Amino acid sequence: MQTKPGTDFADFSHEETERYSRNALLDRVGWEGQARWRAGKVLVVGAGGLGSAALLYLAATGVGHLGVADGDAVDLSNLQRQILHRSADLGRRKVASAAESLAALNPHCRVETFDLRLDAANVRDVVAGFEVVLDASDNFPTRFLLAECCWRGKIPLVSAAATGWHGQLLVALPGADNPCYRCLVPETPPAAAVPASTQAGILGAVAGALGCLQAVEALKLLLGRESDLTRRLLAYNGLQGRFQTVERIKMPECPLCGPQAL
Repeated sequence: MQTKPGTDFADFSHEETERYSRNALLDRVGWEGQARWRAGKVLVVGAGGLGSAALLYLAATGVGHLGVADGDAVDLSNLQRQILHRSADLGRRKVASAAESLAALNPHCRVETFDLRLDAANVRDVVAGFEVVLDASDNFPTRFLLAECCWRGKIPLVSAAATGWHGQLLVALPGADNPCYRCLVPETPPAAAVPASTQAGILGAVAGALGCLQAVEALKLLLGRESDLTRRLLAYNGLQGRFQTVERIKMPECPLCGPQAL
């Protein structure tokens, strides 16, 4: 981590000490932890419902370098959940709208934008240099692409998904004993099993809740703390108001992390 032993509030400007004072009071954070967050580099793939909440809280916390990758423009149907964007942003590129909102919230954060859809040709270049990646995308090809790139590049991945009243979250931390994303989802599920929001709808607050939880996991990882969700899946049922965790295991024949994986 890019922090100095004994870092204290003297290493921050007066404005920063006031802005981050509640962070520094946190157990196991202090000003040294805040310095780690300031030196941190987090990429968020998807500036939609999940990514909006995650990015806003990462910026508010003071993560120094945020990457935003999204290849879409703001649509009216997005505004019900994608709180980075406003009615005045309709038609704008999402990454431009996101960067403006994040700069307005915290000018101390550097925002790097990638106005593109990830594919096999560009994913390594986009991910390179980031310490943690948040998968806030809405499709399995992108999820699988990120899962492979981050696992092989030894970059922690915080993946979340939401539809209807439900959401789920996991952390894929590269390591010999840890399960990867594809240990849980080895191949694309049938469309009927995972309906898109255009079919099942989505409650914006559910997407926001999962995005906030992604931010929490990313911030812990930047502090050097391993997450319990490295080996568990967190599921949320908004209609019933319940969280549930399920054990994830490393699959011997996993196409990504198994012994036969290329």
